Amino acid sequence: MTIADWPAAERPRERLLALGPGALSDAELIALLLRTGARGKSALDLARELLSRCGGLSGLLGAGRIPGGIKGLGVAKTAQLGAVLELAKRCLHENLHTGSALGSPAAVRDYLRLTLGAREHEVFLALLLDSQHRVLKTIELFRGTLTQTSVYPREVVKTALHFNAAAVIFAHNHPSGVAQPSQADELLTRQLREALALVEIKVLDHFIVAGNQCLSFAERGLL
Repeated sequence: MTIADWPAAERPRERLLALGPGALSDAELIALLLRTGARGKSALDLARELLSRCGGLSGLLGAGRIPGGIKGLGVAKTAQLGAVLELAKRCLHENLHTGSALGSPAAVRDYLRLTLGAREHEVFLALLLDSQHRVLKTIELFRGTLTQTSVYPREVVKTALHFNAAAVIFAHNHPSGVAQPSQADELLTRQLREALALVEIKVLDHFIVAGNQCLSFAERGLL
């Protein structure tokens, strides 16, 4: 049975028009984008399979590409869905670069979850801010292995000075899925804070991202 054969009150499109997009599940919204399914599989089935393969919506957004090998997800659907996901990413990026980063903590967290949450290897990035805490540059500083990343304070200082940053927010991911700082994470944060303080650049926060989790060092009193 296709979605067209369902009772009108249960169809995603009719439910969206009657109740608004917030009433629909992630899978239902994606099904509306896909429009059709495959033989023996509705668009909603296809959407659920896609979300399952990606580990949920955040995994789909952060994956960087639409996974292949899903029956019914051809070139046209992949391109259409990829375009929508890219628009979502650009919207979050634009929101992050509008106004103060500290004035929009939700935008910062959403951006970091999207950028780092689904990465399979450790990545260390920085949000370089001006004196009013507006984002000057978002830059990936170091990329590591599944369990660790080598971060060099001297290179961080050079980069921050190059972009004339007045403050910085650091973030890195834990592919293990555990958003808890290690002793090495805490030591590195102290070293970076001390190195940047010598050139009058303030470290405002350091986030650890693990899937949908986003831990703040500042909120934990670790800065």
